[in-house]
Amino acid sequence: MVNIIKADLSKKSHANALISLMSEYALDPMGGNKDLPDNVKSNLAHTLNHRSDIHVILAFIDGTAVGLINCIEGFSTFYCQPLLNIHDVIVKSSHRGQGISQMLLIAAEKTAIEIGCCKLTLEVLEGNHIAQAAYLKFGFDGYELDPKMGKALFWDKKLQNPPA
Repeated sequence: MVNIIKADLSKKSHANALISLMSEYALDPMGGNKDLPDNVKSNLAHTLNHRSDIHVILAFIDGTAVGLINCIEGFSTFYCQPLLNIHDVIVKSSHRGQGISQMLLIAAEKTAIEIGCCKLTLEVLEGNHIAQAAYLKFGFDGYELDPKMGKALFWDKKLQNPPA
């Protein structure tokens, strides 16, 4: 049975689960094929634990962490309400295809409703068709204001070199 919980990153087991799952995902082609830098592994759980706008949800089976969703609060100026951005969705490769991502998304949606959000947002790579199918199944779609203008694109600009 899958147990979905809100993480308490002050607990070593939850902090270790976060880092283990993030590391596994980083090593995946969809995560860039490169492990997390040591300073990220050492500091991520502590840093997230001290931010009130971060929500970490874990999935466990028989005490083993098998899934993770990291959400970050944002704000919609068009609705003048908070939103919840789903930043990471991770399911261990050995446990994919069991509906765990849908359970994590349900928990994220419940969290968003509890904190008064108007919507959930996320980014997904063009080539990650499995994740896209999971998100479409859950009700996500490309963002657009006016169909004539097309769907939104997610861009970024690095402000400093990522940690080595």
